[in-house]
Amino acid sequence: MHKNLPTVVIAGRPNTGKSTLFNRLLHKRRAITDPTPGVTRDPIEADCTIEGKTFRLIDTGGFKLAEIEIIDKLVVEKTKITIKKADLIILLLEAGDITSEDEELIDLLRPHKKKLITAVNKTEGGRMFADAWNILSYGFEKVLMISAEHGDNIGELEQEIIKRLDFSKAIEIFSEGKEKIIRIALLGKPNTGKSTLSNRLIGANASIVSDIPGTTRDTVEGSFRWKSRDFIILDTAGIRRKTKVTENIEYYSVNRAIKTINDADIVVLMIDAEKGLSDQDKKIAALAHDKGRGIIMALNKWDLITDTSQRDTQQKNIFKKAEEKIHFQFGQMEYAPVIPVSAKDGTGVDKILSTAVKMYGQLNTQITTSQLNQSLEKWLQESPPPSGPRTRFKVKYAVQKSANPVHFLIFTSRTQAVSDSYVAYLRNRIRKDLGFSMIPVMVEVKSSSKK
Repeated sequence: MHKNLPTVVIAGRPNTGKSTLFNRLLHKRRAITDPTPGVTRDPIEADCTIEGKTFRLIDTGGFKLAEIEIIDKLVVEKTKITIKKADLIILLLEAGDITSEDEELIDLLRPHKKKLITAVNKTEGGRMFADAWNILSYGFEKVLMISAEHGDNIGELEQEIIKRLDFSKAIEIFSEGKEKIIRIALLGKPNTGKSTLSNRLIGANASIVSDIPGTTRDTVEGSFRWKSRDFIILDTAGIRRKTKVTENIEYYSVNRAIKTINDADIVVLMIDAEKGLSDQDKKIAALAHDKGRGIIMALNKWDLITDTSQRDTQQKNIFKKAEEKIHFQFGQMEYAPVIPVSAKDGTGVDKILSTAVKMYGQLNTQITTSQLNQSLEKWLQESPPPSGPRTRFKVKYAVQKSANPVHFLIFTSRTQAVSDSYVAYLRNRIRKDLGFSMIPVMVEVKSSSKK
């Protein structure tokens, strides 16, 4: 992870290929691309390295003026703020006629002329070169002809970026031996407060907050430090039932959100305290559980459930009932902490972070084989395996296969005889006795020929 990186912002009207260029420069598919104008809303950021030089690359929402809606206004305002903070701006135009939105953005960028690179996209194979050169009439000294999709002249653009940036203040703030960064994914239904919590944690309005469902589309990444620990927060699109996902864009957004579980250590499942749990909440939690991720149930908008006129005991009783209901509905996930929060006013946020730190420690705990098998011997003595002719099996030994996710292998003489209930018993003892009380623990039974 780096600090004080120079920032490069890609700006342009909708559908000029900003997200495609963003992905091309990163050499990976990070932003959602689709022919539908206005796919990107929140600024999407990522560290980009070219020839050993690292900078922060930002993809912005399209600069839209025609048929503008409330969400478009929010996107334009966010784009303007991002542009002002940039060290370098790539103005991305499309080969062909210049539109009124292009002209408006060009005028907006004139005060930033010294930190501007102008590129004309979709000129693969010399396509529309003659029209593209007409853009020089707007006062640009240099125009780069590129194709973000096909890669034409991207190398020239990369060289121009490196040449124009100052890397003297950039420093790497993490190295081997230091505590690793805790990666938290915020998941849940639309309008449960994910972006509000994300913005509060990183101390900036990185995500657009709106009452309009589905505002966030891409996964928005931000970093922050809390009590000497470093975090990366992943704000995802709200996940709705398949029957309600009608747009291709939303389909990609939802899939990107689900895949974010793979990139996270801990999932904070945002639950609307007023509306309670939904089937989607259960499915998200099940996905995180199956991946071995830490799970925190955040009951957001808790300030709307209780008020200051209630006594502490009343508030505690209300929460206890809500907590018991959640654990009942989630079945075998009683290990997952439930925390009442208000992303809006910050109540409970410190509790989420302190819980995440403890949870991360458990996720990365490695039990020695000798300690594990000493404990295993004790568990077997306290609750021996069945001794019937068909149910008899012998537990030989155990090893920890991995940490984060925490995965144990139990070797037995007859795997087919080991019941789910006995595996559950061993899992519960591992969780209780070896310090894994807050996280999912995977236990796999394997056959052993060891005498």
